[in-house]
Amino acid sequence: MCGIVGAVSTRDIVPVLVQGLQRLEYRGYDSCGVAVHGASLDAARPAQLVRARSTARVAELLEQVRTESLQGATGIAHTRWATHGAPAVHNAHPHFSHGPGGADADAASPARPGRVALVHNGIIENYEALRAQLQARGYVFASQTDTEVIAHLIDSLYSGDLFAAVQEAVQQLHGAYAIAVVHRDEPHRVVGARAGSPLVLGVGAGGAEHFLASDAMALAGVTDQIVYLEEGDLVDLQLGRYWIVGHAPGRDARQPLTPAERPVRTVHAHSGAAELGPYRHYMQKEIFEQPRAIADTLEGLEAIVPELFDGAHAAAWRSFEAIDSVLILACGTSYYSGCVARYWLESLAGIPTQVEVASEYRYRTSVPNPRTLVVTISQSGETADTLAALRHAQSLGHEHTLTICNVATSAMVRECKLAYITRAGVEIGVASTKAFTAQLAGLFLLTLALAQAKGRLSPEQEAEHLRAMRHLPVALQAVLALEPQVISWAEDFARMENALFLGRGLHYPIALEGALKLKEISYIHAEAYPAGELKHGPLALVTSSMPVVTVAPNDALLEKLKSNMQEVRARGGVLYVLADADTHIESAEGLHVIRMPEHYGALSPLLHVVPLQLLAYHTACARGTDVDKPRNLAKSVTVE
Repeated sequence: MCGIVGAVSTRDIVPVLVQGLQRLEYRGYDSCGVAVHGASLDAARPAQLVRARSTARVAELLEQVRTESLQGATGIAHTRWATHGAPAVHNAHPHFSHGPGGADADAASPARPGRVALVHNGIIENYEALRAQLQARGYVFASQTDTEVIAHLIDSLYSGDLFAAVQEAVQQLHGAYAIAVVHRDEPHRVVGARAGSPLVLGVGAGGAEHFLASDAMALAGVTDQIVYLEEGDLVDLQLGRYWIVGHAPGRDARQPLTPAERPVRTVHAHSGAAELGPYRHYMQKEIFEQPRAIADTLEGLEAIVPELFDGAHAAAWRSFEAIDSVLILACGTSYYSGCVARYWLESLAGIPTQVEVASEYRYRTSVPNPRTLVVTISQSGETADTLAALRHAQSLGHEHTLTICNVATSAMVRECKLAYITRAGVEIGVASTKAFTAQLAGLFLLTLALAQAKGRLSPEQEAEHLRAMRHLPVALQAVLALEPQVISWAEDFARMENALFLGRGLHYPIALEGALKLKEISYIHAEAYPAGELKHGPLALVTSSMPVVTVAPNDALLEKLKSNMQEVRARGGVLYVLADADTHIESAEGLHVIRMPEHYGALSPLLHVVPLQLLAYHTACARGTDVDKPRNLAKSVTVE
């Protein structure tokens, strides 16, 4: 969600820190900042911490840094998505602790030196109690954030060793955090810690410099040697060396620490600065990348085999044969992909399937079934609610776990026994598009694998499904050619403030996804319903100013859907219908039809969602919103 970059080096590291923030901008943020140790680059400089913060974009922060001539070989930087406290300079990271009674009198004034500087991703749940304790000791708070508590707490525990102070401080924190900390008295040292939020260590060339980041992408072009810190890890970065200590609950801070071994991996992270080419926004580019994303995700697919889900044939096969139900855990767009998969899993594989919003599942009393396959879905593999739900499921005795994920090195992949890695590539636009269709492709393959394991997939059926999947890139290209017709619809929608989306069967989740996309980037209120529910309430909303988008494939529910459409027309509603070629739905007054190129059976959701993505995109463009960075939203939601 938020972005962290930190470094210990012998060169001016400020350009690297700011560039790292730019590579994390796609995640979404409302403020940003950087802090450096003045003496880390030149011993003749004052031994102090200085910072620059902004509520504008990282580009403006860079200009501020240049104007104020911030330089340093040790530093930390951050992009913030507000949780505690409004988006404002005094709430922006890095936060300083000046010691008791030493907070900034005017947070908007030029940067003042501090004793501790800290950046933080996550949420500290007991910050109010800690804040009261620190205030009683004379600490003055300049922000409304939970993060400032950590900075003051570390300062209060510091006695000459920053690593020891951080280690003692994190034992008092309840909640989720990834932190990077520097101290005025230790100019060549950054200490990091993580619990519930991701943090990686980057090993520089020759080991002469080291980096911290919330995402390996921030370090693209700087180093490809990455260490993924594990839950509860603390890391000490110094010139020419680093040291990791693993989680040890209840350890006495006075006991000697034992280093933890974590593998160094070569990670060729995409920089996130891909050229837009002929496209106006990354979202548009990513919509048009879907044929390639699906082709890459399915590359080399010759047969439905367990190796698709892990490298050990027996492990996947044993799990697939052992399970008798599926539980899907996900959030947002990924949740809707799971809702589509439920129809597939029950109709094709004959396996009872439950789909749960991850943030709800972990807080309700559920009845565990050890023969359930728990499937998590996440583009980033770091979604906090989904990770927590996975761990909750595991604590209940669910040992069969599988993830559909777009990042092979993510926490989700590491913590699940099985995985299917989609190959959608980096998705920069906050509103997911190509990651969603790639997830659907992975979930359909999982359905076929489970159907095979349960003896419900004949060789002829397997061959037919594989042919359809291989044809998907071509079919998607034909759907993308409908863009001019969708633009015409978008001109109408741009004048509206509300919309209804309707679907039936496995296209109801596609209606939900279409409504979500319109909400996310155009800020038009949109709701989706199963079409059969119209007369149970939503029909009261239908007027000529409430456009009704209908997903109308030529399936078994088509005639029922046509009746639902007549209910809308009878109330003066205006219909916008995505219809298969052979549905015999024709344009008329109050009825706008875009005809899909072909009917695609069970895989139809992958095609029907694309015009809905384009509708949201072009409506947002017509309304002049920030398409790639919609307000209040973040790309990777790593806080609860």
